[in-house]
Amino acid sequence: MATNLLMPKATAVWLVENTALSFDQISEFCELHPLEVKAIADGEVNIGMVGLNPVLNGQITKEEIERCEKDPSAKISMKVNKLPEVATRQKGPRYTPVTKRGDKPDAIAWLVKNHPELTDGQLVNLIGTTKSTIEKIRDRSHWNMSNIKPRDPVFLGLCKQTDLNAAVAKSRKHLPKEQQAALAAADAAAASSETQGGLTSGFGGDSDNQQPSDEGFEKLMRG
Repeated sequence: MATNLLMPKATAVWLVENTALSFDQISEFCELHPLEVKAIADGEVNIGMVGLNPVLNGQITKEEIERCEKDPSAKISMKVNKLPEVATRQKGPRYTPVTKRGDKPDAIAWLVKNHPELTDGQLVNLIGTTKSTIEKIRDRSHWNMSNIKPRDPVFLGLCKQTDLNAAVAKSRKHLPKEQQAALAAADAAAASSETQGGLTSGFGGDSDNQQPSDEGFEKLMRG
């Protein structure tokens, strides 16, 4: 049965006009009712439709048509196209554009500082780095350690916030409840500090009627 036949009605038109196949053979191959194939042959339906040659588009061979013409009980089989399988990307470090690769050490330093619960494997998947680089930043033996400044990998465009949140949540599930609570409190305190910082820097004075500056507004939005 031709489940992936291209344009079955146009194919049926071509087979009716150019072969000696029976209506039953064509109807089964094209998944049409035998009466519809007969109507095509009688010119009652699909008048003016241009037939589609299934041999040219690689869906059937000329030899297969000739075989079935000799045996009206034979079923037409579609040609098996031996196309190469689509290559799938193997699991491994995330691809990072060349322009952002220099930011990876800063991102690793930020994650090690702010989310020590993350494993090296999680850092590798988030940033697309190596365990060797992570280890050198942890023990501060990296060759460029003096110039590394912790920076949020989300703001650097090295990972998505949703991926980071998921990794943190997964790693914290295995921690004791007391430690989970402490980390949650630290996150809340950090978020509150950032919000207060945005409010302080965003307003020009103490008056409630003053509007935040552009810089303060942007910080508020980011918070």
